[in-house]
Amino acid sequence: MLLILALAFLALVLFEPLLKKYLPQPPGPAAQPQAQAPPSTPLALPPAQASAPVSPAAVSKQASAEVETVIENDLYRITFTNRGGQVKSWVLKQFEDDGGKPLDLVNSAASEKYGYPLSLWTYDEGLRNKLSSALYLVDSAAAAVKTRAATSPSEITFEYADQDVLVKKTFHFDKTYVVTVETAVLYKGSPIAAFPAWPAGFGDEFTPAAYAASRIEYHNDQSSEHSYFFFPKLTERLAIKTISSGGTVTGPFQWGGVVNQYFAAVFLPDDQANAALVTLRNAIEIPKDWQKPDPQDLTRAEVLGAAVGNLHGPTVERLFVGPKSLKVVESVPIAGTNGPADLRDLINFGFFGLIARPLFLWLRWIYAHIVPNWGWAIVLQTLFITIVLLPLRISSMKSALKMQKLQPQMTAIKEKYKKYSLRDPRKAEMNQEIAALMKREGASPVGGCLPMLIQMPFLFAYYSMLNAAVDLRHAQWLWIRDLSSPDPYWLLPIGFIVSMILTQRMTPQVGMDPAQQKMMSIMMPLMMGFIFFKLAAGLNLYYAESNLVGIIQQAVMNRTSLGREMREIALKRARKKGK
Repeated sequence: MLLILALAFLALVLFEPLLKKYLPQPPGPAAQPQAQAPPSTPLALPPAQASAPVSPAAVSKQASAEVETVIENDLYRITFTNRGGQVKSWVLKQFEDDGGKPLDLVNSAASEKYGYPLSLWTYDEGLRNKLSSALYLVDSAAAAVKTRAATSPSEITFEYADQDVLVKKTFHFDKTYVVTVETAVLYKGSPIAAFPAWPAGFGDEFTPAAYAASRIEYHNDQSSEHSYFFFPKLTERLAIKTISSGGTVTGPFQWGGVVNQYFAAVFLPDDQANAALVTLRNAIEIPKDWQKPDPQDLTRAEVLGAAVGNLHGPTVERLFVGPKSLKVVESVPIAGTNGPADLRDLINFGFFGLIARPLFLWLRWIYAHIVPNWGWAIVLQTLFITIVLLPLRISSMKSALKMQKLQPQMTAIKEKYKKYSLRDPRKAEMNQEIAALMKREGASPVGGCLPMLIQMPFLFAYYSMLNAAVDLRHAQWLWIRDLSSPDPYWLLPIGFIVSMILTQRMTPQVGMDPAQQKMMSIMMPLMMGFIFFKLAAGLNLYYAESNLVGIIQQAVMNRTSLGREMREIALKRARKKGK
C-alpha cells in the first residue's frame, strides 16, 4: 500500500500538467462561442463610416520628444512613457525577485520584442506598430502628478492624432492593485477594435520552468444552467501548447488575462457581452542558467500575453496587476457572476483545493495570531495534525493485532477451499467465510493503512498550497530562504529519509514477512526521498516533522501492553521463519 501511495504521489507530481489538460472540464455556456479572428486583418468597418473625415484639430496631436511619467502609491511604482502611451516598468513594492531586487512585473527582454503593457493590440499589424511607436501628448494633470511625487489617487491621459488616426488613452489609479483603463481609437473617422494588452509575460520569469508555468485564463459563468456548487471552477486555463498567437476568444466573460504561478495581469471589462480576449504567444531565447548567464548557452522559452477589449469600439475596463494573494484577490469585486463575486478563482489550489484552501486559511491564522513566521506556522500546524491522527495510529495497531490473531483461522479456511479452482463458484464461499470471521471479530484488512490514507490528502493539499500561495513565496525559516523552493542544503529531504527509516524500523509489522519488512524499511524511504528531493522545502518540513512526531508516538506506544504484544508476535513470527 505504501508503494502504491508513493507511486500515486509521483504520478501526481510528474503528470499534473497532463491531468489538467485531459481531465473533464465543466462545459461552457452554449451561448458563449469562441472564434478565431484573422490575426492580420483589420476589423471590418461600415461602408458609410469608413470614409468619414477626421477633424482637422485632431491632426496636430503629437509630442516632439519622449518623456516618462511615474505613478506611485504604497503598492506599486509604474513608469509610463509617452511613446505608445505604455508602461516601461511596473514595480511591486512589497515583493522581490529571485535575485533580491525589487520585483518589476514588466519582462523587459520580451517586451522590447513583443510590446509593453498597456500598448494597444489591433488586427492590423501596421496600425498596431504605429500605435505603439507614436509620441503621445500627456495632459497637464499627468504633468502635475509627476511633480508632486505621484501621490494616489491620480489620472493620466495620452492623446495622439494624425491625418488617419485619433487615439485617446486614460488611466485612473487608486490605492489598490486595480487600474481603470479607458481607450478609444478612430481610424479614418470610424471606431475600431483596439485592445489594451499585457503582451509579454512577467518580470519574475527567469527560467524555462517559470515561463512554462504561465497561463492565459478567463472566467465565464453567464449561463444560469450551471450551479456553482457542482461546478466551482468555471475558469478556463489555457496552457502554452493550446494557445495560438492572435487567436480571439469572444465573450461574454467577467475577466481574462495572463497569469503565472504567483502573479496576474487580468482585465475586467465593463461591457462583458461585447468583450473579446486575444491570446498572444511568442518565443525568446533565455540563458539556461539565469544566475550565470552565458550568451552562448541559451534555450527557447514561450512567452504568453493577452489583450482584452471591446470588439465594437471604445473600451472601458479595470486591470488588476498584482499578487495572487487571497486577501488581495478577494478584495477585487466582479459583477455578473453566478460564482464568487471577486477574483478568488485566480488562485488554483488544484484537485485537492477542497482541503488546500481551508488548510491555507488555517495556516494564515496561525501566522497572524500565534507566530509571525510561515515556517514555524507550518511546524505548529503539522504538530496539531499529527496529534489529531494519533487515535488513528492506535486504531491501526489494534486492527493489525486482530488480523494477526485471526491469521491461523484464515489459513484454515483457505486450506479447506484449496482444492477448488478460481473459477469454481464454491471459491466465493471462502471469501464469504473470511469476511464473516473478520466481521465477527471486529477486524478490518484496511485498518492498518487508514492513518496513511487519511494523511495523504493533507500531503497533496500541502503540495498544492505551496504551489499556489504567494504568501509562502520567499518565506524564510531558519536556513531556508524560500519555503516554496527546494531546500538549498538538502537537510530537510535527508531528515525526511532518516525519520522514515526509523519509523519503519520501530513500527511492528506483524502481518509482513521479516525479509520483506527489511527491504521495505530501506527501499520505501529512499524512493520517497527521491520524489521529495526537489520539492518545496515547506512540504519536506511538513512530512519530516510528521515522521519525527510519529517516532516519538511510536516509542511511547511500543511500551504499552498493546505495543509489547505486537512486538512479541512479530518476534515469534521471525523466529518461526528462521527455523
